[in-house]
Amino acid sequence: MENTEKTVEILNDLIEINNDRADGFDKASADLDEVNIDLKATFEKLSSDSRANSLELAGLVGRNGDTPDTGNTILGTLHRAWIDIKASFGGDDRHSILAECERGEDAIKKAYRDALQENELSEHVRSTLLKQQDAINLSHDLIKGLRDVHKAI
Repeated sequence: MENTEKTVEILNDLIEINNDRADGFDKASADLDEVNIDLKATFEKLSSDSRANSLELAGLVGRNGDTPDTGNTILGTLHRAWIDIKASFGGDDRHSILAECERGEDAIKKAYRDALQENELSEHVRSTLLKQQDAINLSHDLIKGLRDVHKAI
């Protein structure tokens, strides 16, 4: 596959998973009960961060002469459906919410790790992905820390 085509494919995959992440945090924020309302600002910020990542990645796709994807992945859609099912059976406590969010963070971390293993990425694309990956790693650690604190209580 040509270098540009592979780069666009990688960027579009990351756009979709960032869209999944943003939608997941929007869903989690909307589903919060009053007891967990303190998580709302965190989830809204992480959703906003992913939307910004998607826009930045879309710009890179455009610079590579292609049209960026705007959708979500099938797995992300299934994950949000699973959260709905789980919540309907009483799995909407703080630990469950944070555990599901961490699962989503694990998926996006893996997507960035896999993307960065591609040797043919330009330095500009690679540096953008590394910057986004660093922020995602910090977000993952925040969610995991919140989950672990609640589990210890």
